[in-house]
Amino acid sequence: MKALVWHGKEDIRCDTVSDPEIEDDRDAIVKVTSCAICGSDLHLFHNFIPAMLPGDIMGHEMMGEVVEVGRGVNGKLKKGDRIVVPFTIICGQCEQCKRGNFSVCETTNRKKYLADKVFGHTTAGLFGYTHLTGGYPGGQAEYVRVPYADATQIKVPDGIPDEQVLFLGDIFPTGWQAAAQADIESTDTVAVWGCGPVGQMTIRSAILLGAKQVIAIDRIPERLSMAEAGGAVTINFDEESVVERLNELTGGKGPEKCIDAIGLEAHVTPYQPDTILDRAKQMMMLENDRAHVLREMIYVCRPAGTISIPGVYSGLADKVPMGQLMNKGLTIRTGQTHVNRWTDDLLRRIEEGQIDPSFVITHSVSLEDGPEMYKVFRDKQDSCVKVVLKP
Repeated sequence: MKALVWHGKEDIRCDTVSDPEIEDDRDAIVKVTSCAICGSDLHLFHNFIPAMLPGDIMGHEMMGEVVEVGRGVNGKLKKGDRIVVPFTIICGQCEQCKRGNFSVCETTNRKKYLADKVFGHTTAGLFGYTHLTGGYPGGQAEYVRVPYADATQIKVPDGIPDEQVLFLGDIFPTGWQAAAQADIESTDTVAVWGCGPVGQMTIRSAILLGAKQVIAIDRIPERLSMAEAGGAVTINFDEESVVERLNELTGGKGPEKCIDAIGLEAHVTPYQPDTILDRAKQMMMLENDRAHVLREMIYVCRPAGTISIPGVYSGLADKVPMGQLMNKGLTIRTGQTHVNRWTDDLLRRIEEGQIDPSFVITHSVSLEDGPEMYKVFRDKQDSCVKVVLKP
């Protein structure tokens, strides 16, 4: 089969690789009909996330048709079923899964010993996302093996286009969780840093959850226009001070809820000196993450407010203002997404027409065009916001 394969920093190729096979009774094989490039794939592309190996298959946003199932799936799936595959691999049986904390499933990381060393305790296995999370082949491919397939799946009805349900596997529940864990109230101003795909889903989720005002922060005109179309007030940080504008929009009090939809690769700009220092430290391997957004959120957030972090961080970040955080009494909530906790509700909202997640798609291309589209997506060329690949 054809698949997008990691060969090193900024080197993704469309290779011919072996077809996946059933390896365990709880496996299923899925013929991929649609997959996507995620912003967190760029962290792998840039080699900021450790433990990728040449030959690893990329991708964790995918859906398709079940073509084979193991005996242990026990009727939960059958050949011909149409499913979205969550990026988090879950057993459905451990203590964390029973609590709905699916992204920290205690069972599915088949390289638990690595995660235990790096994180203190293992987190869930993830598709296409380094050997710290199990080294599972991803779904930017013609076929994908889904382990624990009786639990790791979202059945979707026929008649709904792939484009409307594909993002149930990652960016839609990620944006929803980012907003939900901020405990939004009807009097709240919610500020969202980053108007990429997750930021766009976060903006619309915050509005659906009843925020009084949503403010979107970015510098790319196309992304800001998309955010404005979704109901957000926008701030272009190349043209105005984020702190001053947020204070102006909140009567000098700051937003109650701040959401970081950027993570470790905050934009580097000369008039924000900390971003230059962070980039220099990254290049010298003195720190992992560029934490400018996190610092700015802590500074501007209203006292007793909440900071929600769906953006991916990889390791160590310097100069985090703990004094501001503690003295202002801020709450921070983070985490990879507990995808299956949210998807029944989100699928219902799609079916009822409350939201059509396909709005974020700007490019739909063949799998063979994937390596080039990684560069287009990275460089934000051709007004690119979200890329869907068709194997």
